[in-house]
This record gives sequence, structure tokens and C-alpha cells, in this order.
Amino acid sequence: MSTAAPASLALPPGAPDHCYLVGLIGAAISGSLSPLLHHAEARRHGVNYTYRLLDIEELGYAPEAAVDLVRSAKDLGYDGLNVTHPCKQVVQSGLDALSPEAELIGAVNTVVFRNGLAIGHNTDHVGFLRGFAAGLPHAVTDKVIQIGAGGAGAAVAYALLQAGTAQLVIADLDEARARELTDRLAPHFPASRLTPVRTRDLANEVGDANGIVNSSPVGMVGHPGMPLDPSLLRPYHWVAEVIYRPLETELMAAARALGCDLLDGGYLTVGQAEAAFELITGSPADPNRMMEDFRAAVSQSEK
Repeated sequence: MSTAAPASLALPPGAPDHCYLVGLIGAAISGSLSPLLHHAEARRHGVNYTYRLLDIEELGYAPEAAVDLVRSAKDLGYDGLNVTHPCKQVVQSGLDALSPEAELIGAVNTVVFRNGLAIGHNTDHVGFLRGFAAGLPHAVTDKVIQIGAGGAGAAVAYALLQAGTAQLVIADLDEARARELTDRLAPHFPASRLTPVRTRDLANEVGDANGIVNSSPVGMVGHPGMPLDPSLLRPYHWVAEVIYRPLETELMAAARALGCDLLDGGYLTVGQAEAAFELITGSPADPNRMMEDFRAAVSQSEK
């Protein structure tokens, strides 16, 4: 005999006694700050909230297992999931629907379960856009160089074009991947010029650029180094990162030494978490308090 409560008796999200069950699917995610950010915001709202890590590396699963994890989470009564590397693209085949933005970007980092459906969203682009406006409010975007055309790169490119970037140069080690992304986005932003290049050919593009965004994994823990030759940086460049582990990447340190305006990876991290919390709960998150939580956690981890 089933012990599940009838649908008519189940507490809907937003009900006073509803306990939100949320998870993060990804690999090597034990150091993620998402649980802290979501739990702290939930406490401020006075709601019950449980956020679990579903680490495919620890579970011994391949990235493709994210599809089955999403289906299982739906059956187990989860309210939502966050999705991170390397599952943002493969997870889409296990969903019932995609938001228009997630479909265009080609990557999902938030899944919301509603009325028996698993709906994929992308809050990375929202997070970067909010962070860009907050951290670099006066940045000129006549020409921007973006390094990395993967899942995070697609979201960042979409955000930059939404922000009015006139010319976006997307560089990747695999030029075909950069071209696929520019071809996918270009029809939706006819007023902007998109150019795909190989990362090794960036020297011809950086000189007259206003800003540089690293959306590749180069510089994060386990992937040391810099995504471009630091001699190409100039003091007039603004430089943005999506990486927050470490918060001060080699690229950020080199740019800081030159006096460049900077946007660290904390802005995207907090912005996407803020937007995901809002999608899952229907309640607005406090970006300033979430940023305080993030900075405090990073500072504590560096001691």
C-alpha cells in the first residue's frame, strides 16, 4: 500500500509548513557555497529548506547519470535542483520543458519541479547580468573579449549581448565550439557583431577591446594558469571572472596589478543563486545579504 499523501493533501511550495527539498548535481562539488547561500536566505525568509549535494563523482556516476538523477528527484518530491559542471548540457534530455533562455543558451543550471513537470532554467546569465550591473556599472561594452564557449560561456555571452555589447569576440581552444555558439546567438542579436576565434589567436583582438571575460575553467582550483597571455592586458581593460575558487585567480591578480577594473566570480555565484532561490520558492532574495554571506564564507575559508 502506498504511504504517499494524496496530491490534494500535499503542501504546495510557499505554504507555511512546506519544507523545501533542493539539491545540486555536479562533480567534485563538496566545496560548493550553494548550500550556505540557499540555507542562509531561507532562514531570513523563515522557511524550512534542505539543500543536498548530489556529487556524481562520489557516487561513481558518469555525467549522463544527471538525467536519471533529475527523474528520481522529481519522484522523491524535490522542489528544485541546481546543476553544475559537467552536467549543464547533458541534463536537458531528462527535462519536460525548457525556459526560452535555457533553450537558446543550450545549458541548464536550475530545474524546478511543478505540477509533475521538470522545467529547466538558466540563472547563470541572470547572475552575470546582475553582477555586471552591480560591480561594473560604468563599463563600456563596445568590444568585449570572452574566453570559453562551454555551458558557462554560453550564459555569459547571452548576458553580455543583453547588456548591449556591440562586438563580442568569443574565443575557445576549439574554434568549432566558439563558432557554434556565435551562430546560435547571432540571429537573436542582429545589432551586435559576434566573432569566433581560437584562443591562441587572441593577440589580434585584445588591443582595441574594452573588456575581457574569462568563462573558461583555466585558473580555477585544479586548472591553474591564465586563459590568455598576461602581456596582452592593458590598464584600460576591465576584467571579469566566473571562477570563485580561488576568488583571486592568476588573471585577476595580473589585472589588479595593472589597475584594471575588476569583477570577480563572486558576483555570478551570488547572482545565479539569488535567481535560483526565487525560481524555486517564488520569494525574492536579498542580493546584498547573499553577497555578505558569500564574502564571509570565502574569508573564513582563506584563514
